[in-house]
Amino acid sequence: MPSHLSADRPAPQPPERDAVDALINRTRRLRGDVDAVRRDAVLIDEEDHEMRWQRALCDLAVHHLDDLGTQLGQLREGLAPETSEHPTGTSTQNAAEETFDEPRPGSLIGRVGSAEWNLLTDEVTWSEELFQIFGRSPDAGPLSLDDLPSMLLPEDQPLLTALVTDCLVDGKPIDGEFRILRTDGRMRTLHMMGEPVLDADGCTASMWAVLRDVSELRRSQQAVRTTQDSLRRQQHMARTEHRMAVELQEAVLPPWRGSLRLPSQGAGALDIAAHYLPSESSSLIGGDWYDALELPDGRTVLTVGDLTGHGIQATSAMAMLLGALRGMAVAGIQPGALMGYLNQLLESSVQPALGSAVCCRFDPATGTLSWAQAGHPAPLLFRDGEGRPLLPPDGVLLGAASGVAYEQDEVRLLPGDVLVLHTGGLNRHSDRDAGPDALLALAPHFAQARTAQECVRTVVAEFGGTERLDDACVLIARIGA
Repeated sequence: MPSHLSADRPAPQPPERDAVDALINRTRRLRGDVDAVRRDAVLIDEEDHEMRWQRALCDLAVHHLDDLGTQLGQLREGLAPETSEHPTGTSTQNAAEETFDEPRPGSLIGRVGSAEWNLLTDEVTWSEELFQIFGRSPDAGPLSLDDLPSMLLPEDQPLLTALVTDCLVDGKPIDGEFRILRTDGRMRTLHMMGEPVLDADGCTASMWAVLRDVSELRRSQQAVRTTQDSLRRQQHMARTEHRMAVELQEAVLPPWRGSLRLPSQGAGALDIAAHYLPSESSSLIGGDWYDALELPDGRTVLTVGDLTGHGIQATSAMAMLLGALRGMAVAGIQPGALMGYLNQLLESSVQPALGSAVCCRFDPATGTLSWAQAGHPAPLLFRDGEGRPLLPPDGVLLGAASGVAYEQDEVRLLPGDVLVLHTGGLNRHSDRDAGPDALLALAPHFAQARTAQECVRTVVAEFGGTERLDDACVLIARIGA
């Protein structure tokens, strides 16, 4: 394309070839680094919206670097004499094609072309690359400004007309995008930049333009927007679900804070305190629960449990299970039989789940604790500065098998004893296989504590700031005089 005259600025000086080579090498290295990150992001879970968004960003960055490599390669080609060879022995055309080791199909050569429309002679000059972009044979000749809109989608034709009119009449530069429909039926998005060429008298003699095929770039940008929108929707849904799960959990778990005395009257009452510890590695609420309930006959029911899963599904199933447990306990059903009914309830649930639980019934008149468990850590009994887990009766996970019988055991509690019920997630990440040892090590602290609430504070101080993979509950009952 012949160089144009400018009435308001001198022609720019061409850059040095060595500087262009250095830019090409830097761009090649950067493109390789980004492509390596992109390949690492290919093997991802398609349901992970954040990873899909990150991969789309990598694709977009690669397209940008492809475009930059193309333009720098063409710039280097223009700096070299037509008959010269590249220092490595390859022609400048091959050097432009080999800007990157693994070029994306259609992403390098033929994505940027130039054109000039002479208003005085009606001569039209197109570069070879522009014919490739339009899918037009050079034998058919270039399109005039009058014929150019015929290649555009109908809705984009007024935009091109306005851009060309503003350029020729008012001398405004062209900077806009439109879509063309090639003869092979493929639609491409082109970015056109140009300006009028003035003659010596300051009149418009011609118009020149650079047209860039940005179809892949725009598709990548659309992919980024789509995945980003999907990520935002997922984050909004996660926040909403978390809020609903928290509200449901708070509505179901006991409303009391601090210490609770059950039964409220008489000797041998239990001093009870409990605490819920959220997971340090998940923002979702789990299906853990704790509860203490005074029965009509003066006895007290203590229970903790854990359902699989997180979020609304887990908390709603927990609410159903805890409500059923409370009802059956008030009806006088023994802990062993109660576990059997809970197992049947989970089996018949629309949303199957697995759960573990322990249920204790304490009689303050005799000091007897009757209890049963379903695949759950046994309660820990602390007495005289030492602790031990109770020997668990047989019982499998709730929802794991049909027609299971749950055994029941009894133990005599003495004034001053401390009973600790907890869920499995209470263990630290570093000692998941340590069992109850970390809790049993707190025996000296429990012996010095005057209330159940002080015992709970000791547990929270020990486990509250540690990393846990799951939520946890702890309920502590101190047997009074």
